[in-house]
Amino acid sequence: MKICLIKTSSMGDILHTLPALTDAQRAVADLQLDWVVEENFAEIPIWHAAVNQVIPIALRRWRKMPFSAQTRREWRQYRTLLQQQQYDAVIDAQGLLKSAVFATRLARGTKHGYDRRSIREPLASFFYDQTYAISYQQHAVERIRQLFAYSLGYTLPSEQGDYGIARHFLNPANHTTPYLIFIHSTTRDDKHWPESAWRELMTALAPSGYQIQLPWGNDKERLRAERLAQGFAYVQVLPKTTLLQIATKIAHATAVVSVDTGLAHLTAALDKPNITLYGASDPKLIGGYGKNQIALCADSMSAIGASLVIKKLSRLL
Repeated sequence: MKICLIKTSSMGDILHTLPALTDAQRAVADLQLDWVVEENFAEIPIWHAAVNQVIPIALRRWRKMPFSAQTRREWRQYRTLLQQQQYDAVIDAQGLLKSAVFATRLARGTKHGYDRRSIREPLASFFYDQTYAISYQQHAVERIRQLFAYSLGYTLPSEQGDYGIARHFLNPANHTTPYLIFIHSTTRDDKHWPESAWRELMTALAPSGYQIQLPWGNDKERLRAERLAQGFAYVQVLPKTTLLQIATKIAHATAVVSVDTGLAHLTAALDKPNITLYGASDPKLIGGYGKNQIALCADSMSAIGASLVIKKLSRLL
């Protein structure tokens, strides 16, 4: 059975789609799935065994130069690749007008998606041949699992969803010292935990024997990591890493402490114990989903005390 999945971004949304692929792979014989995804995240789908082909789309880049020769050429190449196959089902799990117009509409096959009451942008539902009422009052992972089950005609499994990618990173570890990863940066300032709290946590871990590793993605995050690490011999600022490299790092860590960001969802997808700090967002619908995911919530990030994180982390270790 040939399926085309439309789920273009963001990192967390893409990772939330993976358990539905695992369900479908177990329920549908000879499943072959092509995935339309933003070029910046094209690496993630290939980690799942159900994915046959990744079809990169570059809407974020194309809209900056919509009429350039390069954009027109890349658009033609993308459209040709998308329309090569006749699919048994085209599933739009993004639920946005842009995904419907620039991807779902162009793919060849019966188109499935959320109905207008179950979708962020109701106009998108008019581009689907089959629509489904799926409640918002559940985690995003479960909504997508239901969409797949309805679209492909199988019974939704009752057990917790399986991302199906942890085994991709089961290569032998090359580390002699056990380590923790602290994911300290995110795009929204109100999601940051105070640097003083991070340093209090690091100080408390001095007798533990664990190394602490700090990833970063841009210069601002690197400077933050360097400030956090200052004065701690057992705290390492990682070099610039690719998505695959940081996923491998997370996969071999003992545990993770993170703010609410895409790498927190990657940690959950890799079945790694993670304490995620929520002071500016609600984890109920889009928080960490999976095994050993601990959510610490408060009215603000500064209200989450380092002592509480230390207590939770001590139990994990």
